[in-house]
Amino acid sequence: MKWDEIRDLYPDQYVKLEILASHIEGNMKVVDEVALIRSIEDPREATRELLKSKDDTIVYHTSYIQKTPNPQITIELRALRGLRGVVQNGH
Repeated sequence: MKWDEIRDLYPDQYVKLEILASHIEGNMKVVDEVALIRSIEDPREATRELLKSKDDTIVYHTSYIQKTPNPQITIELRALRGLRGVVQNGH
């Protein structure tokens, strides 16, 4: 499903989505296709769901930001820095 379809079906609310297809532009992940998991009415619940999200599951709001529509879902990619410890791979 495309983001435009989600925005039309669920205006001005939070939605929990699974990313099905995306591509990278610079340091941004641009989402091309999603699957709707469910809509979320309570902002506090949306925050809880966002904090529990892993992998390609996200929570996003369908409203207009600063009076301009959010034409696509973009996620800033950040490098992990300052981690301490050693990652072991179980061998």
